Amino acid sequence: MMREGLARTGRVLASLVLAGLVSGAADRPAPLDAAHWREVFARPDHTPTPPDNPTTTEKVALGARLFDDTRLSGDGMTACSTCHQSDLSFSDGVDRHVGHDGQPLDRRTPALWNLAWGLSFFWDGRASSLETQAMVPIENEREMAGNLQTALQSLASDARMRKDFSAAFPEDPTVTQGNLAKALAAFQRTLVSPETRFDRWVKGEDKALEPEELAGFSLFVGKAGCVACHQGWRFTDEAFHDIGLPSTDKGRGPVLGVPAADHAFKTPSLRERVWSAPYMHDGSLTTFEDVVDHYADRIVKRPTLSADLPKEIELSATERAQLVAFLNTLSSDDPPRPANLPAKTIAWGTNADAVAASTVSQKDRRFSPGAILMKVGEALRILNDDTRVHNVRVDGPAKSFNSDAQNPGDTVTIGFDQPGQYDVICGIHPDMRLSVTVSTAQAH
Repeated sequence: MMREGLARTGRVLASLVLAGLVSGAADRPAPLDAAHWREVFARPDHTPTPPDNPTTTEKVALGARLFDDTRLSGDGMTACSTCHQSDLSFSDGVDRHVGHDGQPLDRRTPALWNLAWGLSFFWDGRASSLETQAMVPIENEREMAGNLQTALQSLASDARMRKDFSAAFPEDPTVTQGNLAKALAAFQRTLVSPETRFDRWVKGEDKALEPEELAGFSLFVGKAGCVACHQGWRFTDEAFHDIGLPSTDKGRGPVLGVPAADHAFKTPSLRERVWSAPYMHDGSLTTFEDVVDHYADRIVKRPTLSADLPKEIELSATERAQLVAFLNTLSSDDPPRPANLPAKTIAWGTNADAVAASTVSQKDRRFSPGAILMKVGEALRILNDDTRVHNVRVDGPAKSFNSDAQNPGDTVTIGFDQPGQYDVICGIHPDMRLSVTVSTAQAH
């Protein structure tokens, strides 16, 4: 009873802060009820799954392969992972991806973290399950432009795919649309964002957050009113709000047939958002600073504006910086990669399955060894056995190469057909350097 009373008291205090009845001095947020907010933002102890699609290792493995399979698209070159890139919080780093017609899509590619707890999907919530959502982009003419029946026939002609479907669905061992949807959804439900410093603070580690970050959190749940929509451990209320962006897109309204919901879009989670810029449904805000400035100064007034937005909010430059500092604590120091994503081999100047004369490790943000001597025609394999995303860039005599994102477990295999001195660096961690000397003697 005492615990419930304290929790109630905390909630009352929090509501008073949100209502603006309790305030602190300039640039100093009101006192934080740490016990209450630690309870509110505690992570769950398990991931939910629907009874008609229980998670299994085989199903998730199949879904991960299908997520990266270009046969689902019309041009045979586009996969789910083309837009939902793991190192960008399963988004794509642009405001709006270019569609098959050469024009930007209507909305920003949404991130995929923590969708197992979702109640609806897409920015306008038109899909009620991950199974339903997974099928829509495949046949969308501007997205993957595929044909499901053609894609299923192609998958069914692949002996390995037939085996994988059979293992994933022993009670219905066939390549069907229903099983395709279930496998993709099962994989997406495993995309759970890892703990960050904020979670360590929630667990009771007081020093996990710096003073400025903690001040930003106080503003987030207090004066700034962000918590009105960004609730719970995922920082989303799963609801739809018109937040006053200058956009003609009516969002949720047409889906419901309710004009009062025009311009309303689903509250995005704030987890791992450092890696998913730009922001908002149209990608119109480039940085966290832009997002904070929008809520403070740039909201477009209209009748459909969400009642959960603060009526007026004055934030100093210091307070804005504190909010941004807190938002950063909801993301990992490096882009996290789920263990269920299969490792890839990126090849340049040789075949992906070429036998490597040397293998270099990238563990602990360093190439090991730091120098390699090779012969023309030999292959070098660079293994990301770190917990971080890396990148391999090569500069040398008339040669240049950029591996793009190299996730944990991925390898980059490089062949050298010209002698010389090559400098290899990680573009994400430039202090990582590898010297490769290639001699003229041909490999046999």
